[in-house]
Amino acid sequence: MEHPLLFEPGDELVARVRARSLHLPEAVEILTHGRPAFKAGEKGRVFALVGAMMDRSDSVVFKPDPAEDPALRQDARVFIPKYWGASGWLGIDIDRAWPDDADQWTEIGELIETSYRQVALRRQLAVLDAVM
Repeated sequence: MEHPLLFEPGDELVARVRARSLHLPEAVEILTHGRPAFKAGEKGRVFALVGAMMDRSDSVVFKPDPAEDPALRQDARVFIPKYWGASGWLGIDIDRAWPDDADQWTEIGELIETSYRQVALRRQLAVLDAVM
């Protein structure tokens, strides 16, 4: 059974997450349960997902650095997503009312890169570190 798309083509949130994800070494976009997700390589693991749940579609799910996890959980925008949360993943609500908020998007970019670092292969990390 194919899931219906849970976002509109040209969705700005998806475009912004896509831009911050696909510049990472070997990153690819897939659809999972109607949502865009980003993997560290074709056969790699997911590192970001747009839209945690039907009632939280304006969110990004990510795997935090274990050292940063306690501080992130203190942020009112951060939540434990269904299904993913049991494996240590977190979600963050995105404020569409402030689409050009540079601080918000800098933070989301950092969370996406950190999540990528949690699942990427050593060779992918070496490429990332070489360009940083």
